[in-house]
Amino acid sequence: MTAGTFLRSGIPALDDLVRLVGGFLMADVREMHIDGAVVRGFRTPDAPSLWIRDHADMLRTGRYFLNDVTSAVQHFADTQSVKGRIFDYVCTEPEKLPCERENWTKYVRVPVEADVEYRLVQGAFAAWQASGDDAWITALLPGMERALEYIVGHPWYWDGASGLVKRAYTIDTWDFAYTAGRHDWLQFRIDEHTFWGILHGDNSGYYHAFRIMAYLLDRFGQPKRARMWEDRANGLRERMNALCWNGRFYTHFVKLGDFAVPGVDEAAQLSLSNPMDINRGAATHEMAVSILEEYQRRRESTRAFAEWFSIDPPFPDGVFGDEKLVRGAYVNGGIMPLVGGELALAAFRHGFEAYGVDILKRYHALVSPREESFLWYFPDGTPASVEVSTSPDALPTDGWGSSAMLMALLNGLAGIEDQGRCFDAVALSPRWHAADVNEVEVGVRYASSDVAFGYHYRCADSGVEMTLRTPGSEVDVHLMVPPGVRPAAVRAGGDNVAFRTSTVRRSDYVDFSCRISGETRVEVLFQ
Repeated sequence: MTAGTFLRSGIPALDDLVRLVGGFLMADVREMHIDGAVVRGFRTPDAPSLWIRDHADMLRTGRYFLNDVTSAVQHFADTQSVKGRIFDYVCTEPEKLPCERENWTKYVRVPVEADVEYRLVQGAFAAWQASGDDAWITALLPGMERALEYIVGHPWYWDGASGLVKRAYTIDTWDFAYTAGRHDWLQFRIDEHTFWGILHGDNSGYYHAFRIMAYLLDRFGQPKRARMWEDRANGLRERMNALCWNGRFYTHFVKLGDFAVPGVDEAAQLSLSNPMDINRGAATHEMAVSILEEYQRRRESTRAFAEWFSIDPPFPDGVFGDEKLVRGAYVNGGIMPLVGGELALAAFRHGFEAYGVDILKRYHALVSPREESFLWYFPDGTPASVEVSTSPDALPTDGWGSSAMLMALLNGLAGIEDQGRCFDAVALSPRWHAADVNEVEVGVRYASSDVAFGYHYRCADSGVEMTLRTPGSEVDVHLMVPPGVRPAAVRAGGDNVAFRTSTVRRSDYVDFSCRISGETRVEVLFQ
């Protein structure tokens, strides 16, 4: 596996995404020198700062290209408060010229943000998976727990009556709050006029983080605490789905209090965390199908070039205090590849495989002519720019959205998902039938540990043959097969393997498990 991370399917719109997104991500690497140490991470597309939320998401595929996966997470952990609070971001250069010129090291926590602490847990987990550094992650575990306890114990972020994470009224997971006209600029503070409510995306994020904590604590010999976090996760998911689900998708914001935003029906607003809720495991399969169908319906009716809405329908122009936040701009209805990538991954996992392929091809068509990708676009396809944004930058190398697209390609279509660390446990779900691909070679490699997993796939009338390559993995295979095909036998390394068949919506799969070490031939024979 010396070729690193690659895809050779014969379809340029898919194969080229690895190169394009890898280039975007590496262009976004920031190197900061703080307290005599080097901190490397993926910067946000619209500011020169290093945000834990952007970095943690980008790291999910950025770890295939960047060999330093721990220093940024470690720095956010090192600057954690005694109570558990995590900073949103750090910056070592002026952010907003010309009004800000100082090149001090600056740390910021936006009070209206409720999602920061789960981002630390997600980022630490992704870094550990890639590095394989058990000593590093076990040293971080107390701080990770403290971060989560901070959220469930803080009156700004926890609603005891509902047993859910709360926040100020923001647009989905973003960082400025509604003030009913009391503020003529973006409001980042909590005050006596704050409007409160429940955001589904916060709660799915903490559900996922609680599950991560349970897994890590169990793996490293703390089963009692692991069960406690697993119980908390299950309870949070149950309460979230009972309160926030409106029958078709998650209501954008469930208000705590008697107030209204003129011209807005939150139950009609499809917001960006919906596909993320699916991929974090908070939504049931039936709920995931409903959300995906909702996106498909809106694609048919929208005038926008894609259905990857930050929120739809958007808020009235300027209602959040900034005249630039018109309908269709930025997080107020802008079209975001970040949403498209998460949507594609959800589609692959829940029986909408052809839809996932379609999203990837449309994204490639969007970014390949100029090899540029932006955080958001106006509905007519005009990309973000500094002039129309509330942010100081608008880089054409958006690693946040592009990394989500690459995740959909490698985790969803190619189907390689690390379930442990350094691929010691892998969920392998090749879905190449959905892309009409009969032969493909794919590999993913962690740059930090130089550990890789890959396969050669070939489908014929007689069956599917895969040559898997890994240093050593417990592999759970969930292989998409052509409709109407009945598997007769499964062999791994020449030995017969027990299997079963399953159906996801209208897609047929064959499922089996095997231990793979080195290069191993796996065959699924059709009747």
